[in-house]
Amino acid sequence: MTDSIIKYDELVQAALIGVVRDILIDTAEHGLPGEHHFYITFQTNHPGVNIPAYLKERYEEDMTIVLQNQFWDLFIDDEHFEISLSFNRNKELLYVPFDALLGFFDPSVDFGLHFNSDDEAPVELVEKEDITTSPIVEKKVVEDTDEKDNIVALDTFRKKK
Repeated sequence: MTDSIIKYDELVQAALIGVVRDILIDTAEHGLPGEHHFYITFQTNHPGVNIPAYLKERYEEDMTIVLQNQFWDLFIDDEHFEISLSFNRNKELLYVPFDALLGFFDPSVDFGLHFNSDDEAPVELVEKEDITTSPIVEKKVVEDTDEKDNIVALDTFRKKK
């Protein structure tokens, strides 16, 4: 037997990414049921992330997108998802590897997941009590046009350093 250890945190992270992947696959096939909508936070500087330059400039480290009423071209495979969203009235395609994810939240059912970045502590499942007793979503509204893009930060999911 080798001196290695079981890397539970990596196994749990892979399983939880699988949950998000399955949710997105179902959404691509059937749409969003009921009041469900998702906030997905990802690292914009992670290798493989492909977003328009002006978004990368504005969101240098991370960005949260909202999947609710208007999104197009949702495509999912084992390693990434692609989605088109409207930013400043322009339809933009985003390419996000699953290992760039930092958070997933569905406020309609108080469900949230926090994912590791490369230098963080183990992944954690956000408990319902934590969601309902703290301000989970800090809204950042982009006011460049009459039509506002809703971008939210899930700062509660992040480890405070």
